[in-house]
Amino acid sequence: MIAAQKRETERPPIAETTSPIEYHADDFGLFPAQSKRILDCHTAGVLNGVSVMPNSENLSECMALLSPFREEIEITIHLNLIEGRSLCSPMELPFLVDRNGIFRVSFGSLLLHSYLPGKEKYRKQIQKEIRAQIGAIKQFLPNDSCIRIDGHAHYHMLPVVFDALMDVILEDHLKVSYIRIPREHLSLYLRNWKKLHNFSAINLVKVLILNLLALRNERKYRAYLSPLTQKVFLGVFLSGHMDRENVAAILPDAIRFAKEQNCGIEILAHPGGIYEKADIAKLTNSDDIAFLTSESRRRESAMFQSIGTEKGIL
Repeated sequence: MIAAQKRETERPPIAETTSPIEYHADDFGLFPAQSKRILDCHTAGVLNGVSVMPNSENLSECMALLSPFREEIEITIHLNLIEGRSLCSPMELPFLVDRNGIFRVSFGSLLLHSYLPGKEKYRKQIQKEIRAQIGAIKQFLPNDSCIRIDGHAHYHMLPVVFDALMDVILEDHLKVSYIRIPREHLSLYLRNWKKLHNFSAINLVKVLILNLLALRNERKYRAYLSPLTQKVFLGVFLSGHMDRENVAAILPDAIRFAKEQNCGIEILAHPGGIYEKADIAKLTNSDDIAFLTSESRRRESAMFQSIGTEKGIL
């Protein structure tokens, strides 16, 4: 007990700031118990943004849980092409789902098909599913409100998916305020290298790939994207380990950089662990099963809640 208290008092302080920081949780809405865990990070902490899974079978129930906090929590549409069932029929999406409508595409395959002949067929099918998923969330939002968009496992950054998304936005004249561009500035991590722990080499690869995709998408759609809300993004380089110590290490430099860029910050974590056997059995993606049942989800939840116990954070 004494040792634990000593570690607690030795934790590095989270920097004080008046800059707008969005403490954001992905994957809200998969299951009621999991969604309640995410909301605990708001009621007992600083969480003020969630991304909602549009194709969840529990969407209505989870949105009802979120309803009392709608003025306090930003809602983002979490476009999903890998977990669970599609909203469109399997016959409409033969390249994306199996006969039961379960998504069966990978990041690598969609990246490959972004450049192969036949990519337009993928683009058309992805358009259909994106349109359905946006519609599923819009019914819970105020009429004519702006929407925010990101993607589960950042699949929305893949060229064929991003192009399909932009097709839907422009064709349907959607009012969009924010599209997450998960570009990470590696200098923020390199400056604080000795303070970080649980670094994963695969996350560096992910950052490099996503940064290249961001460059491509921003160049192609610069005129549309430039006026949207811009944020310094943190969450991929330390994905799975966005605990308090790591966030405390990089946040001061991130705040300074955001002020220089005259923009806000989005700190992404995944505090919504899934531990109920019945819910785990319903997950369809093996990577999601490993990720969402990890004890790291509890540590990321603790990060949001421990920050909330201190003064001068937001």
